[in-house]
Amino acid sequence: MKPDLADLNAFLAVARAGGFREASRTAGVGASTLSETVRRLEASLGVRLLHRTTRSVTPTEAGARLLERLAPALGEVAAALGAVDDLRDGLTGTLRLNVPVSAARLVLPAILPGFLAAHPGITVEIVPEDGFVDVLASGSDAGIRYDERLEQDMIALPIGPRVQRFATAASPDHVARHGRPAHPRDLLDHPCILGRFASGRLTTPWEFERDGEVIRVEPQARLTVGVGGAIDLGVAAAIAGVGVVTLFEDWLRPHLESGALVPLLEDWWQPFPGPFLYHSSRRLVPPPLRAFIDHVRGTP
Repeated sequence: MKPDLADLNAFLAVARAGGFREASRTAGVGASTLSETVRRLEASLGVRLLHRTTRSVTPTEAGARLLERLAPALGEVAAALGAVDDLRDGLTGTLRLNVPVSAARLVLPAILPGFLAAHPGITVEIVPEDGFVDVLASGSDAGIRYDERLEQDMIALPIGPRVQRFATAASPDHVARHGRPAHPRDLLDHPCILGRFASGRLTTPWEFERDGEVIRVEPQARLTVGVGGAIDLGVAAAIAGVGVVTLFEDWLRPHLESGALVPLLEDWWQPFPGPFLYHSSRRLVPPPLRAFIDHVRGTP
């Protein structure tokens, strides 16, 4: 007996959620029903797909291989059915975007409200994640990343400001106690606030550029915060005088304008290209994503 789409979708939901009870909340099906469905799928395939313990549910090697191929395949099916629904009922569905926290804060607020107002039948789910992910395997329709973090087989569309800068700043109290650096290398004598990615890599070296000269410095960390959810803690610490912070200029701009932070080495702030909306070239573009792409292209 060949497995049907309902059984495959049940396995996908449980594997992504990491448990039957968790999957039942999003799938709208009882945990016992999901468990029985997955057992039926395993029996039809003749192989165990999930390791089950009292604490966790994880894919076996066979389950992981099936999951890797199944997620994009079912995404294609959903996109094809969505295209039919679009013709029948008007544009509906869910758009799932995987984005870094910086894009959620600095790029999407100028875009999403207008998109949602123009497409009342579409719902949007934003998944904040600063590491690069396979959008298909993660169950997302598209992502936002910077150019150096895009894979070659992705289709990329500029989104948001096309030129951004990293700004360096500190509190007035910090400047009064430690002085104002005249050159990027002077930061080696200042306590600084660094970020750490989920991979463990620090947000160093800090790069500065002026008249074609690029300077890289490895500042000493007085405080290290996780890139993403803890960045605001780093900014708050800088305002409190803990140390020097380097971050997106637009992120720091309200504090620079209020005087809570003062700019340092402003003529050395390095510009860089803005982010891109990217999606796979290997799959049919779902109608909600196509509508979002059209909206981004038409946004000033």
